[in-house]
Amino acid sequence: MSLDFDRLWQGLLDTLMMVGASSLLALLLGLPLAVALVVSGKNDLFPAPVLNRTLGWVVNLFRSVPFLILMVALIPVTRLVVGTTYGVAAAIVPLTLGATPFFARIAEVSLREVDKGLTEAAQAMGFQRWHIVWHVLLPEALPGIVSGFTITLVTMINASAMAGAIGAGGLGDLAYRYGYQRFDSQVMIVVIVVLVALVTLLQYTGDKLARRLNHR
Repeated sequence: MSLDFDRLWQGLLDTLMMVGASSLLALLLGLPLAVALVVSGKNDLFPAPVLNRTLGWVVNLFRSVPFLILMVALIPVTRLVVGTTYGVAAAIVPLTLGATPFFARIAEVSLREVDKGLTEAAQAMGFQRWHIVWHVLLPEALPGIVSGFTITLVTMINASAMAGAIGAGGLGDLAYRYGYQRFDSQVMIVVIVVLVALVTLLQYTGDKLARRLNHR
C-alpha cells in the first residue's frame, strides 16, 4: 500500500481543520439567520415580511446550488478572502457558505416546532421579545438544533471529501491522488473506513447530546 500513516494522519487533520473551522462559522452565522427567519414573519415577534422573504430567498438560492458548482463559482470570493484558491484555507469559504443556509433551515424547523403556547404565555407575563427568544425559543429548540448541527457536520465531511478531490487537501485528496489515480484500492478502502468512523463518531456524539438536552 502506497499510503503511509503520516500521510493519512495529515489528511485527517486537514479534513478536521476544514470541517471544524467552517462548521463553527456556519453555526455562528446560521443560528442567527434561523432566528431571524422565525421571528420576522408577518405575525411573529419582530414582524418584517420584506426582510423575511429576502432572507428566505437568499437561503433557498444557496441551498439549491450543488456544492461543486458553488465552490467553482466562489473562486473569486475565495481568492479575495484568503488569498488563494487551493488548500485547506480556501476550502473553508465555500464549505461555510454551503453549510450556513443548510443549517439555518434545519434550525428554523426546530425553532418553529416550539409550542406557540409557551411564547404566548411569556408575552402575557410581560417578557420582552428578545427575552422570549433567549429564554424560551432557543432553550426549547436546543435538542433539535443540536441534531440539526450534527447532520450539518456529516454533510460537511462529505463536502470536504469532494473539495479535497479538486485541490483542497484532506482525505478526499488522498483518496483521489493516491487511490483513484494510482489504481490503489487499498488506499481507497482505508480512507473510506476513516470517513465512516468519523461520521459514526460524530453522529453518536450528537445524538447522545441531543437526548440529554431533551427534557420533554
